[in-house]
Amino acid sequence: MAEMAVTVPAAAGTLRPCTGVSARGAAVLGRWRPLALAAPAKLRSSSSAVRVPRATSPAAVEDGSNTDTDPIPKVIIDQDSDPDATIVEVTLGDRLGDLVDTMSALKNLGLNVVKASVCLDSTGKHNKFALTKSSTGRKIDDPELLEAVRLTIINNMIQYHPESSSQLAMGATFGPEAPAEQVDVDIATHIDIYDDSPERSLLVVETADRPGLLVDLVKAISDINITVQSGEFDTEGLLAKAKFHVSYRGKTLSKALQQVLVNSLRYFLRRPTTEDASF
Repeated sequence: MAEMAVTVPAAAGTLRPCTGVSARGAAVLGRWRPLALAAPAKLRSSSSAVRVPRATSPAAVEDGSNTDTDPIPKVIIDQDSDPDATIVEVTLGDRLGDLVDTMSALKNLGLNVVKASVCLDSTGKHNKFALTKSSTGRKIDDPELLEAVRLTIINNMIQYHPESSSQLAMGATFGPEAPAEQVDVDIATHIDIYDDSPERSLLVVETADRPGLLVDLVKAISDINITVQSGEFDTEGLLAKAKFHVSYRGKTLSKALQQVLVNSLRYFLRRPTTEDASF
């Protein structure tokens, strides 16, 4: 995929097709993809609150073309494909522009956009950013900061493309129009665990999306002393899809521990949410 400098947006009509995607591959882009095995970057919980910088004002740079059918919004946070940076991919059909204001909002979180690229295929326009922490020059290892990145991107998408509000769970929080239908958590939730290597397992979770879900998932896993090494977290419309590399004392999870983890996550995802700070 050809890369362009962040400070020099591509001119209209110069988008290149996404490379490495066959006709069949393009049709399934946006579903689960194999994870590249990168050096583990453990996710560490932080006590700081999640901040969501909002766009300063709707600017033309964020606008793309419109079509009659509203596409499904997608935000992918990938911790596996690059050992040195967190890769974020944003898609809304062919409607997204260069996302200059979104990149500015991400910088307000204390992040550097070290690389940016745009490509076009049959599923739409794919904007990719490579992010590092300004303080360390390294990829993001804090779940709360990763969630802030996700919410910032979704907030800006809703602000510049209000039609996406009704197709995102966050539309009820940030948008002018909440989704017409609520996802049944019991039906939407799927949890699977696979042996990835002798040192770690692959946890795959699909469930109804909501604000703070990424942080809460990592906390629920860590609460039973399982280590989250790295992974990918996708927002696709009203659903969230997570893939985490996990281990217990440097080893893959036993069958018994896998069952404990599945039961714990099912209970956590299906219980009513409460405010921790309500006292």
